[in-house]
Amino acid sequence: MSGINQIRTIQDLERATYGAGAYSDLMKSAGATSGIHGSHDVTAAGGAFGGSTTALHNLIYGQKVWSMLNREINAFAMLPKKPWASSGWRVLTERALGGSGNLWNTAGGTGQSGTTEGIIGGVAENAAFTTSATDGLSPLAPVYSTLFASPKTIAHQFEVSELAAAMAKIDDGIGDIMAAYREEIGVSHAEAMNHMLLMPLEAMSDGSTDGAPIAGVQNNVMSMYKIVSSAAELAALDAGVVIVGTQEYNHNDWLGVYDSIYGHDRSAAGNDWLDAYVDYGVSYAARRNLTLNTLNTALRELQVRGGSPKVMLTGYDTIQALGELLQAQERFMGRTEVMPTHNGIKGVKGREIGFKVATYHDIPIIPCKEMGSTGSGSGLSDIFILDTDHLQFATLKPTEYFEGGIDSGDPFGVGKLGNRGMYRTIGEVVCTFVKGQGKITNLQ
Repeated sequence: MSGINQIRTIQDLERATYGAGAYSDLMKSAGATSGIHGSHDVTAAGGAFGGSTTALHNLIYGQKVWSMLNREINAFAMLPKKPWASSGWRVLTERALGGSGNLWNTAGGTGQSGTTEGIIGGVAENAAFTTSATDGLSPLAPVYSTLFASPKTIAHQFEVSELAAAMAKIDDGIGDIMAAYREEIGVSHAEAMNHMLLMPLEAMSDGSTDGAPIAGVQNNVMSMYKIVSSAAELAALDAGVVIVGTQEYNHNDWLGVYDSIYGHDRSAAGNDWLDAYVDYGVSYAARRNLTLNTLNTALRELQVRGGSPKVMLTGYDTIQALGELLQAQERFMGRTEVMPTHNGIKGVKGREIGFKVATYHDIPIIPCKEMGSTGSGSGLSDIFILDTDHLQFATLKPTEYFEGGIDSGDPFGVGKLGNRGMYRTIGEVVCTFVKGQGKITNLQ
């Protein structure tokens, strides 16, 4: 049996897309479908190859191109990948009895205004059924809401002329130039999605006085800075950092770039169930020192909300600062090196406490070079505390590579005397429990 209804896991989707065998190689290596080397069959008669003259071979450049850029892709790689199951889902926003807060509250909730601690289920003998909200046998009804997401298409293409491809194999070139481009653009494709995931809220603005977002930013994969946010943080951002004026962050013309998430407006009354835990200090711009109490408070609050933190994502500078904080408390009870992993992504090697921190309260810490630093001036990277049981990259179509052109016998398809390649991924970041995600910003 085959078909879309048989796709249950990301492995099923990859098999359906790539076929049997090494179907996951494309995703795991970010599109590196072949090496950057071309055929090396040069047999010069001179120089290092023997003979008496060096004019027959100009030994100037090697074929290998070595990237001198840091291109690690930890945020995107860290997210669980799951096949696109549906475009919408339902969430419970209010208990049938006891309000919508983290703790039981008889004073709040729809139709519960008259409920007291004495009317929560205990009834008198032979009690009659009633529709009164103040009676122990009144009908109860939980409150639900619906969320939805639309998949985003991320694509990058490149082209190489027929002449350039041919000459690269003859002169002191790199050999197969299409193979070289195929590898580099594949890495760039994944690196771009990683950058989208870690785009700060203020980076979405074009810097104008009205706070308009950058054109086209709504077509990107949703940033975790937007998912792990709250109405209070948006209001603080609106108070005069980049977005200025009165509640410009929820301007109708801005297509919900800042405040709309999964079909709901965070700034609307009664939508506090869409607020993640965000600790930004006294203001959105001011910075404060990183303390263990700040980190411990975030972990405690997330657990009270019902979250179960699985991983921390931050920058190398924050990991070092945390290690220095913990160094004063270190007790030498033997030495154990720890290398944490999350979804196959490795963190930094270290001890439970010390200068290099591998885990904190048994939660892996994954460093990422792209992590932002919220606040004025320079400071430490922000910290995401994520419950990845409820956070994933929902994949409609996994990364695929397409190529056409004159070498494949179809120059009319690309409309040029050359070859063209393209990487394409379709999906979106989906969070089914926003309140269980956390973020600490404005650190120094």
